[in-house]
Amino acid sequence: MNRESEFIALLEAHQRIVKKVCRIYAHTTEDRNDLFQEIALQAWRSFPRFRGDAQFSTWLYRVSLNTVITFYRKEQKKTSVPVLSEEVVAPASELDPREEQLESMYRAISTLSELDKAIVLLYLEDYPYDDIGQMMGITPNHVAVKMSRIKIKLQSLTQASPNQ
Repeated sequence: MNRESEFIALLEAHQRIVKKVCRIYAHTTEDRNDLFQEIALQAWRSFPRFRGDAQFSTWLYRVSLNTVITFYRKEQKKTSVPVLSEEVVAPASELDPREEQLESMYRAISTLSELDKAIVLLYLEDYPYDDIGQMMGITPNHVAVKMSRIKIKLQSLTQASPNQ
């Protein structure tokens, strides 16, 4: 299998990771698609440097998060025009209760800082605090403290405004 075929197979097998990152950081379908393409491009460019020291999924998370942070730093420098969110286009009342609860959680996560969003994504993928700390450049103890605070914040956000 050549490198290109190997990369495509690995990306297809782990695309859920990229989609999850896109869902947290981008708020419209168009922005999610653009971000997915940007992450795939950056992953392809970085793939020759992937040595296999870590699992591909761990490496892809790191590339995804670095791409998102860089992407949004560039975007913040541009003048932006407000865009209607999908929630305005499709009212939450049309969603089933589980989907509504999931959307509420994603909206709450989207209000977190960039670092906290990344930590939550990795936590939701069942990465241990040691791995999260290594990927994010902080100690496992700091990850535990941050997760404790994040859980409290998310709980208050989802309970305070379930339909927003």
